[in-house]
Amino acid sequence: METVIIILVPFFGSVIGALSVFFFKNKVSVVVEKILLGFAAGVMMAASVFSLLIPSIDYSSSMGDFSFVPAVVGFVFGMIFLLVLDTYTPHMHIHSNETEGPSKSFKKKTMLFLAMLIHNIPEGMAVGVVLAGMISGATEITLLSTLSLSIGIALQNMPESAVVAFDAKNNGESRTKAFLQGVASSTVEPLGTVFMLLFSGIFIGILPYFLSFAAGAMIYVVVEELIPSSQTGKHTNVATIGVMIGFALMLILDVALG
Repeated sequence: METVIIILVPFFGSVIGALSVFFFKNKVSVVVEKILLGFAAGVMMAASVFSLLIPSIDYSSSMGDFSFVPAVVGFVFGMIFLLVLDTYTPHMHIHSNETEGPSKSFKKKTMLFLAMLIHNIPEGMAVGVVLAGMISGATEITLLSTLSLSIGIALQNMPESAVVAFDAKNNGESRTKAFLQGVASSTVEPLGTVFMLLFSGIFIGILPYFLSFAAGAMIYVVVEELIPSSQTGKHTNVATIGVMIGFALMLILDVALG
């Protein structure tokens, strides 16, 4: 039962965020959107460090002075994996009319969905890897620390799905369709988590590499998308405050529940 809850919590975060399109008349203001983008970046950075990289290093303590190796190797390959995915997947980010990746004649909403797919894959992987480590009993990863990561991802999903839903609404979609698009943006997360669990028996022996791999993939999203989007135009200071709040909140969750 705990496993099911941990898998679904991030998805419920997306549902709650997308529901905002029914309760607010106007689009998310620039200031609010900047804060939310910064908040998401702060949560993902903290989750990468406290829930993934540090456990990777701790799990490799038997390597002595070289316990950093799995963390570094996995982190680098995680960033390279997302770089390749970002380069060769046609997509388009919210508030942009510029297509990235190979030129394809997809509709804009398809391009936006692919962008969110790239964004959310690392999060599903992260929850799946940590959950697999907890279930295996071979690590010091606890139920509460796994739950803290799941809650952190859910908190990050709320503003993200709200932005997607409002963007769809402002582009002429009905509130219902906009809500569904906001929710759909995160469906890959539980699927990614389940995928990692299904193959956990294969990689459990090299778990620290997979922990840091997920961290690298998440940091790539922060550096490539969230930070640049939050630091363009006006009100960049509020985005920085959002990073501070997100990072601090995830730190509190990790310590309080870990």
